[in-house]
Amino acid sequence: MTTFPEPPVTSQDTAERGAGSGGDPVRRSAECHVVTHVHWDREWYRPFESFRARLVELAERVCVELDDGRMNSFHLDGQTIVLADVEALRPDLAARLRDHARAGRLTLGPWHVLADNQLVSGENLVRNLLTARRWAPAEGTLATIGYSPDAFGHPGDLPRLLKGFGMDTALVWRGAPDGVARFRWRSPDGSEVFAVNQGYHAAEVLWDGDPASPPPAERMREFLAAEHARLPEGPWLLMNGGDHLAPSSPRDRIRESSAGATETGVTLRESTLQNFFDAAREAAAERAAAGAPLPLMEGELRHPAGYLTFILPGTLSARTYLKQANASAQNLLERWAEPALALHAPHDPTLRADLDHAWELLLRNAPHDSLCGCSVDEVHRENAVRYERVHQLGEHVVSRALLQTGADTRLHGDPAHRAAELLVVNPHGDTFGGPVETDLLTAPGRHPVALTGPDGASIPFESETLGAETVFEADLDLLPDSRPALRHRLRFTAPAVPGLGRTVLRVHLGDTPAAETVTRTEEGASTIPAPGGGELTAAADASLTLRHPNGTELAGLGLLVDGGDSGDTYNYDPPRHDTLLTPRLTASRTRVSAVRTVLELDAVLDLPTALSPDRSRRGDDITPVPLRIRVTHWAGDPVLRWHLELDNTAHDHRLRLHLPTSRGTGTWTGDSQWSLVERPVLPDLGALPTARGLEAVCGSAPVQGIGAVGRGSDRTALFAPGLPEMRALAAPETATGANQEIVVTLLRSVGWLSRFDLRSRTTGAGPMLPTPEAQCQGPQTFDVGIALGTPVADDAALVERAAGCNTPMRAWQLRPNTGHAPAPGAVRTSGAQLTALKAAEDGNGLIIRLSNRTSEAVEAQVHAREGMLLTPSRLDEQPTGEPAKRQGQEASTWYVGPFATLTLRVTAEHRVRTNGAAEITRDGPPSRRAAMTTASAGFGQKGADWSSEVGPHRTQRMGEGLLGT
Repeated sequence: MTTFPEPPVTSQDTAERGAGSGGDPVRRSAECHVVTHVHWDREWYRPFESFRARLVELAERVCVELDDGRMNSFHLDGQTIVLADVEALRPDLAARLRDHARAGRLTLGPWHVLADNQLVSGENLVRNLLTARRWAPAEGTLATIGYSPDAFGHPGDLPRLLKGFGMDTALVWRGAPDGVARFRWRSPDGSEVFAVNQGYHAAEVLWDGDPASPPPAERMREFLAAEHARLPEGPWLLMNGGDHLAPSSPRDRIRESSAGATETGVTLRESTLQNFFDAAREAAAERAAAGAPLPLMEGELRHPAGYLTFILPGTLSARTYLKQANASAQNLLERWAEPALALHAPHDPTLRADLDHAWELLLRNAPHDSLCGCSVDEVHRENAVRYERVHQLGEHVVSRALLQTGADTRLHGDPAHRAAELLVVNPHGDTFGGPVETDLLTAPGRHPVALTGPDGASIPFESETLGAETVFEADLDLLPDSRPALRHRLRFTAPAVPGLGRTVLRVHLGDTPAAETVTRTEEGASTIPAPGGGELTAAADASLTLRHPNGTELAGLGLLVDGGDSGDTYNYDPPRHDTLLTPRLTASRTRVSAVRTVLELDAVLDLPTALSPDRSRRGDDITPVPLRIRVTHWAGDPVLRWHLELDNTAHDHRLRLHLPTSRGTGTWTGDSQWSLVERPVLPDLGALPTARGLEAVCGSAPVQGIGAVGRGSDRTALFAPGLPEMRALAAPETATGANQEIVVTLLRSVGWLSRFDLRSRTTGAGPMLPTPEAQCQGPQTFDVGIALGTPVADDAALVERAAGCNTPMRAWQLRPNTGHAPAPGAVRTSGAQLTALKAAEDGNGLIIRLSNRTSEAVEAQVHAREGMLLTPSRLDEQPTGEPAKRQGQEASTWYVGPFATLTLRVTAEHRVRTNGAAEITRDGPPSRRAAMTTASAGFGQKGADWSSEVGPHRTQRMGEGLLGT
């Protein structure tokens, strides 16, 4: 939403500033601040190592010019990762950079990496800023500007994030309203920052050595004329730099071009971002006092692009396998590894280092040229390996933290013969139960025959024998061991487990599978019961028709539609003569067990192999692409799980999944990091531009994992973490013929980094380089959840269902003869969504974050150990100044406003440590191990043992935290 005030009667700016170049007083607003900088994409049209070699060269040039005075200051982009990259090759040069930062000549940050802030989670962005503080050369050396100049649009929650780290300014560009140079930007929770809309790439204005370019004074005059058109009165900002460029001798370049500024009454000033923002805010305040307040922008910045300010929406679906891997890795660290470490091993320095390293790897995949899938193929091969490494580390942290509670998940020794135990863990703050799928290893010839809970009650389950194998295990305290075993896959609905707690189930074994655990298959069947009543029947196009108990129908659920794509990794581009194709169903069957019903469909998409040679239409050669669709309805669960497998052998196409509603509205619902977002229903693709340098408006928008159309009993909801490109379509554009659809892009196959012949974007967005691996050939899998009507009728229910679907419970088989008892969570929450549970950065206590994504205020409850202190904190873990609460016998209650977050530090005493200089003033990435071992809150020590939470069977283990239960 954008609000522009009425024009003032006068906006004369009389602010005075010191002497200009000629010694005469000049108005502060008549200054142009020249900030010399570089924007460093770590990987893009070259792979990482090629760019890092150049980064080291740039760093040396910058240090030399800062040393000899040719530069007064330099902004080394908005990310501290450049220090790590330089230090890996030239520690001496990194030390020089830090010295210049301490002296105030060099700025960097506030981020660790310049992430695509639409695609990553809110907690990912928080860890990004926290990591930057650990890398800061000294306290106060990080930029305090919310610097995000080249992200492909910005989420509405970004002002909230910046304010949570003590920043009240932002520099943005793509997605900002065209022609609006300054504005107030407000998040849904009311957090607000002063925002500057400024392109970061203006190196050509002061560039030296290009004989074909106009004289320096003329270039400066043209630049200032364009800035005057956006902002008649300054101060103005010239970002003297660009992508991978090393500007030189800015003082000399400013002198050479000063005549062009003088002609327009402007004084040039070699400056810093902080000095510019100070001047810009002062000028804005004076104009507001004179009756010309800044316009207000609310929510996300994805405004239609102006000249060359593309938001590049095709990056939301380029190489979707990367987005899926990112969502999975984020979930592992945020919902499993961090809570496990905080609750069970908060003072284990090695596990803390493992977790820090996992976050470092994940953050290195967050920049837009990485996660957006718009780099050369070599880059994304490295991205994929980083995600694999994150999973290796994350799973290790979880298993080791569980081991400190006595839960040994290492299957060493003889496989189970008579019985086995499963540890089932609830990752949610509140009591939760739901579908679980896990593997079980038994002795050869032994099969699961019964599953019982801690009380001995029988639990229905499904068992599938996968086959015989030789199981290997070895560890620091376990000799290498290989044993023959039989692998089974168990599926069951876990009983309700208290928030962040665990239970232990017993699997009884026998010589033959029990009849009630076996799945019954009916070939040719095409109908299954629907959640809440009615039935779902497969159609000839492999979609489903929902037939309600009252006889009404909703057809086209899960319809797959494939069309051509003549675009590149940045933008979808429709062929001039496109052909839309849907699958043809070839076979169907149902599989029914004690816990779930599955409708399995085999289908084929007959797709053109590629575009025609002139790229105007889909080609004549056809390749059949086989599909396997599984729609699963778990007993008692209102969410349908949709699983799709395909082997992509076609090029230059886009595959989308459509879900209809019988009655739509003018908006659709998506989610941002901490808020639900209502967006207008737009055309699939707006008018194609004809002038050069423009981009068509695209109806898609980024989501974290939720999309929904309709309201109340007519709502259709889609849960698709890792598939961020969603949109709503309204009739007559709907593929199903329904009134409205929610649509998610599963796959875009394109073969070019960028092209110059698109119709949806009328110039290139990068080099025209082939990227054959962006065609995403080979096996692809997609998983989404679908819920209809009453279970998701209101926003609170929508958020709750999405959380349960996107983060299901997990189960681990326990090592034989290492018994373990059920335990409730030592910390439990309800009333709002738990988004973070982590050890505090300074080692003093833990951090809990709750989120209310809805427009209605809620009351949240937090249960911690009696006597603990709960202190409201900012996102950067500093106290807000609001009153703390001492935990009593009952849960404490907290007000969480509309779209708000609540961050609490839980400690064992009154004193709450702040970020001390010791943590952020040392060279390199400071270790937090010292803070963890010297924190005097008693956190995790014998005096703060929480073993009483789970009864006398628990004993304190070395390294176990005060929340160790």
